[in-house]
Formats: sequence, structure tokens, C-alpha cells
Amino acid sequence: MAFTIGPAGDTAMRLSFQEPPSPRLTRLLLQLQRTAQDYFFNALSDSVVGYATLTLFFTPLSLQRDQVAAWLEKTARSLSDSQETHAAHSKETVVLPVFYDPAVAPDLVTLADDLGMTIDTLTTLHSATPYFAYATGFAPGFCYLGTLDPRLKTPRLSTPRQRVPAGAVAIADQQTAVYPCESPGGWRIIGACPVTLFDLAATPVSRLAVGDSVRFEAIDEQTYRSLGGQL
Repeated sequence: MAFTIGPAGDTAMRLSFQEPPSPRLTRLLLQLQRTAQDYFFNALSDSVVGYATLTLFFTPLSLQRDQVAAWLEKTARSLSDSQETHAAHSKETVVLPVFYDPAVAPDLVTLADDLGMTIDTLTTLHSATPYFAYATGFAPGFCYLGTLDPRLKTPRLSTPRQRVPAGAVAIADQQTAVYPCESPGGWRIIGACPVTLFDLAATPVSRLAVGDSVRFEAIDEQTYRSLGGQL
């Protein structure tokens, strides 16, 4: 597996694999992240896994770029060759309830028409298979899930909404996600999830994490309301 290593700002180093995102690559990056956290310990202030990258952030004055680059190259090659990283880690699937209805999904009817299918077909396709959590970003607790059924592939809105409510379930390109908090957004909203995905008072604070398997389960309005959902 080919990769590059280089600086990422004044106090960070980034390893970038030169191949398309995949669950196998993400699991490798997660194992590399855990190994780096154990090795560098207090010298690390943070570490972030992307689609094909691992960025290590160091505390002030602790970054020695040549040594970090040498360690990253040696460890990445070792883990890439290890059969352990290629095996799927058994992890319980996270099931998120979703109310698929125009009352909470302003794009549902239009998108179904644009894709040439019924609302039932659209929602069945969306909830039919588990998704893999490839990366987090955009907002705390926002997790990029893939890969959508090709029949649901759709571009982002040409003009993003200024306000998307927390819990909005949306799709864009070949990805799907749940907005964890109210924010602007340009993805197509097809449902609403009543489960809180980000809570600073909880442990962990985020319901979803990179490497998770996530499945959506359709619920009716009564169930949605009973779980705390609002219209």
C-alpha cells in the first residue's frame, strides 16, 4: 500500500494512503492511530482519521518531524503487511430509528420524483443495508456513512439551507449522514432520527465513531414521538 508522509501545519504530521477509501483501509488507519497514541502518549494532543489519512497533532515543542516520519513509515508498512489489520473487527451494528415522512423530510417527495421511484422504494433502499462510518467532521458528532445504493446517488443542494434541524437524516453523492445538531447544510433530507447523537454530558460524547457499522430502521410517527422526536 503506497502512502506519503508530510507536515500538516506547525504541530502536526499527516500520513496519506494513495488508494480509494474502504473499510479495510479505515481499520488499518484506526489501528495505526491506536498504536501512535500508545507510542507517543502525552506528546500527542489529538489524532484524526480521515478517509485515507491519519493526522497526528503534537503538543508544543514536542514534534520532531524526522523521527515521527520515520516511525510512521516503519509502523504503517508493518501494519499494512499484518494479517490482523485486514480482518474485520467484530463490532455491534448501531441501529438508528428513522421517521421517513415529508413532515420531517422536505426533500423526500421531490427526490423520489427526481430518481423516478416511489417514496417507499427510496426509504426501503436507504434502510436495506448497513453503512460503514468512514470519517467524522463538519460538526461535532457528524459521521460520514457509505456507501449508498447507486440508485440513490444524488448531488447536494445547489443552495445549502441555513438551518437543518438536529436529527435530520440526509444523503448526498454516495453518502448518508445524520445531522447531530442544528446547523447549515446542503444534503438532501429524507427523514428524521429522534436519537441524540452528540451529548457533552454522555460517555462517549458521540454516538457514532469511525469504523462503526450503522443501520437505519424505519419507524412510524407514534414511535418517533415516543422517542422524543418533534414535527
